[in-house]
Amino acid sequence: MWGMNPSLITFLGIAFIFVCTTAGSAMVFFFKKEMNEKAKKIFLGFAAGVMIAASVWGLLNPAIAQAEATGSIGWIPAAFGFLGGGAFLLLMDILLPHLHIGGDRPEGLKASWNRTTMLVLAVALHNIPEGLAVGFAFGLALELGTAPALAAAVGLAIGIGLQNFPEGAAVSLPLKNEKLSSAKSFWLGTLTGALEPVAAGIGLLLSAALTAIMPWFLSFAAGAMIYVVVEELIPEAHLGDHSNAGTIAVMIGFVMMMVLDVALG
Repeated sequence: MWGMNPSLITFLGIAFIFVCTTAGSAMVFFFKKEMNEKAKKIFLGFAAGVMIAASVWGLLNPAIAQAEATGSIGWIPAAFGFLGGGAFLLLMDILLPHLHIGGDRPEGLKASWNRTTMLVLAVALHNIPEGLAVGFAFGLALELGTAPALAAAVGLAIGIGLQNFPEGAAVSLPLKNEKLSSAKSFWLGTLTGALEPVAAGIGLLLSAALTAIMPWFLSFAAGAMIYVVVEELIPEAHLGDHSNAGTIAVMIGFVMMMVLDVALG
């Protein structure tokens, strides 16, 4: 595989995360009702575990290493970039009208948008940091031009893609419960997934144009992803309700992503 053109590998990695979301959204054609509560906890818990591990091994560790390689203090971009990513998502949470799946009260600024639109926007907020993370990882790999860096980016894309499959189902099935047809629920779920490759492309462009602050970009993506985990995934999975299955799913997702990153990187 590493004999392939790095640009082609980058394209395939970014395409993979979108294909996985689309495949997950297609589950709406095979289920008549929303997934049961236990399955939802497992799916969301797994996604949370993957994102936590990806933030540490796939983003923060490379950010620190890259900063130190240029003679900088490694923890400075890691810490402040991380907080900046969380602050950005917090600002979007405050400003953008949206409605979390399973919620009854819209968040953000008041708007006359319908319920479906605000549900889709809530998922879009979630997907943007994941796309940026993959884009920044491949951007770093292309900049360094080394097989380990490229392998680490591929590992991150695989991990994000695998958690996108259950995530896609967790989006399209609730949309169907909003009285939408299976086809429309599928296409809306796919549309939210399409934001990830767009965000990844933006991450690649920023990486190419502003290589000197790459550690800040990586840390920013990590902070945004952790914000999503704490603000959305864990509450939506109801992991505080003595959910052994959801908690175990978090640990499995974390370990899987950690192994992918260490084994490939």
